[in-house]
Amino acid sequence: MDTILFLGFAAAYLALLVWGVRLAMRNGWWTPANIPLLVVAALVYDNLVLGLGSFIGEGPLLEGLNYGRYWIHAAITPTLVAWALHTLRRAGFGWAQSRAYQVLSIGAALALTVVEYFLEVRGLHLVPQEEYGVLSYGSAEPATGPPLMVLVVAAFLVVAGALVWRKQKWPWLFVGAVVMTIGSGVQLPLPSGAITNAFELTLLVSIMATKAFQDRNDHSRDLSPAR
Repeated sequence: MDTILFLGFAAAYLALLVWGVRLAMRNGWWTPANIPLLVVAALVYDNLVLGLGSFIGEGPLLEGLNYGRYWIHAAITPTLVAWALHTLRRAGFGWAQSRAYQVLSIGAALALTVVEYFLEVRGLHLVPQEEYGVLSYGSAEPATGPPLMVLVVAAFLVVAGALVWRKQKWPWLFVGAVVMTIGSGVQLPLPSGAITNAFELTLLVSIMATKAFQDRNDHSRDLSPAR
């Protein structure tokens, strides 16, 4: 069952990625607003590796693919902090327009990447694991709680979502971030290790929808007659 779920999530993220690429082609590529595309692409890879694990089989190939999951997670997920802070610039908060604010946004994402490397990736030893029919490689060290980096990223998204809601009357980033935060902390009594990924998908849909909303808002502002 989980194999089907992970492959289904991979397909959903691929559709989300196609939507994001179309938005970028329409509104421009070289902007921090497109950072979520990196995260969505990483999640296509992540779910595809998990979904195909039992077909690939235990061995160096699957181990290497799973090792890549950890590296990609450490390098890409913290960029959502820079994106969250960029949404506040796009929302029109005056204090978010300065060069110092941009540098702070990038610095915060880089700092989280470094922390994640030292806490989760450095010295990582993977062992084969099988759960609900899904074969993968995971850390030999048992998890002691929610990853610090994920909690920090979620906090930034919740705060940014609340501020965007107040400024632009758009609640969905806040809703997606809260659903993800609550869902990640609740153990559902279901025979599946994949079902909680639905909360992650909800967050990414809300992020891409927020990007599309702010694109439309910027376009409307550019077309409005000067006063």
